[in-house]
Amino acid sequence: MYIRKKKNKSGSVSVQIISKASGNYKVVETIGCTKNPDQLERLVIQARQNINQLSGQLRLLSIKSPTELAIEAFIANLSNSNILTLGPELIFGALFDRIGLGEIGDELFRHLVIARLAYPTSKLGTIDYLYRYQRVEIEVDQVYRFLDKLADKHQTQIETIIFNHTKQLLGGKIQVVFYDMTTLYFETESEDDLRKTGFSKDGKFHHPQIMLGLLTTTTGYPLGYELFPGNTFEGKTLIPAIQRLEEKFGLDKPVVVADAGLLSQKNLQTLNDGSYEYILGARIKNESHELKQQILGLKLSLQKPVGVISKNLGDKKKQEEQNVRLIVSYSKNRATKDQYNRKKGLRRLEKRVKTGKLTKTHLNSRGYNKYLQLQGKAEVQINYQKFNNDGVWDGLKGYITNTKLKPEIIISHYSSLWLIEKAFRISKTDLRIRPIYHSKRNRIEAHLSIVFAAYAIYKELERLLKKHQIPLSVKKAVKLTHNMYTLFYIDPETKMQKQITLKMDQKQKLLYQLIHTTQS
Repeated sequence: MYIRKKKNKSGSVSVQIISKASGNYKVVETIGCTKNPDQLERLVIQARQNINQLSGQLRLLSIKSPTELAIEAFIANLSNSNILTLGPELIFGALFDRIGLGEIGDELFRHLVIARLAYPTSKLGTIDYLYRYQRVEIEVDQVYRFLDKLADKHQTQIETIIFNHTKQLLGGKIQVVFYDMTTLYFETESEDDLRKTGFSKDGKFHHPQIMLGLLTTTTGYPLGYELFPGNTFEGKTLIPAIQRLEEKFGLDKPVVVADAGLLSQKNLQTLNDGSYEYILGARIKNESHELKQQILGLKLSLQKPVGVISKNLGDKKKQEEQNVRLIVSYSKNRATKDQYNRKKGLRRLEKRVKTGKLTKTHLNSRGYNKYLQLQGKAEVQINYQKFNNDGVWDGLKGYITNTKLKPEIIISHYSSLWLIEKAFRISKTDLRIRPIYHSKRNRIEAHLSIVFAAYAIYKELERLLKKHQIPLSVKKAVKLTHNMYTLFYIDPETKMQKQITLKMDQKQKLLYQLIHTTQS
């Protein structure tokens, strides 16, 4: 503070006490105003006395209370190691126990599953995460020893717990199952009996891979999975996966829904012989000429979007007993998409033809090469008539079934197959199931068990968020757990270690209450 003498327009001088706290000028007090020099001196002396008095009051105010001193001393003794990330355990740990995975009784399994949800990364990255954020010290050899025994000791138990949880959610009966498969690649070039180079859905054609068949409910809840060598033909995975699930859990002949990639005459016959009901995607343009004429003869449109044709499996007697039907539907949106894709494919083909580099070897049925024809002895051209004729199939989709379900229900079930594609997307992106760095089969199987358990928790959280109309996605919920903290400290009086959960924001509270106060 300082004294300012300010001359006014009238010629008098005012004496003020000015504060310059925080860089701002402020009039603390105006002592007086005068034109008399002697009086002005007395006002200045008075201002000095007032400044001394005010400074003394401020010094008294700056003396810290015992509470403030205690708080400062408490904070001074804290370090980063006293603050741990509690969110993943609070949220995912509670769901881990609710599903029943706590029965496994191994803390390392719990840590690996929860970490797969919170910070999915490699096993080495998981070890670093557990120590950095939760002060859990695990050696890499400890993890590998655990993986070696997990497949033999706990895999069946893990699958059984998850299957029973899913079955309970569905009221004790599983009537319809979805099946699909995907490929998982390895960061290596070495093959063995399991890891084989094959057609890769990840686009990693030079990497050995395995094939993973997944079974879910119509809502995407997990039921089970099967592992196949990487060079296994996709169509040969359906029957073994269904049969093994039936053997493991006594599954009572559900309706099997799968896409056209699993369609084969042998699969259809095996499903029929095994008294399984099914809904499979059909390749209607690959059917016999006679059946294709029947399909086009239905003349489906917006006014008549669905038609039914009896499907012949080759045995007329069995055909009558098994009631196999080909359901065909028409969609305006699908027709628009099909037409767009055909024209797009044609433009690409035209560019290739213009290069003059196409030869007889390109005359095949792969993709849009089917529109190519040989002109003269060596010139490859596009058969535009064939391209135009293909337009009659725009908007048509087929489904083969032996069920007695109404066509609308069959189409609805098949249309929900995107849920199993979503399951693979979650596993590959959110849970980072691949690439796989393990080489031993038991460790590969253990890795899949951990991801399968994490996926079950993911779906349970998704179910609860949707059921209770919480405006959060699972991804956002995961992020919320990252800064839900707990504080460990030593009580100054009792010298005992105590723990307190730090205050959560509104969304974190909502998530916590959802998990810890709702029953289902």
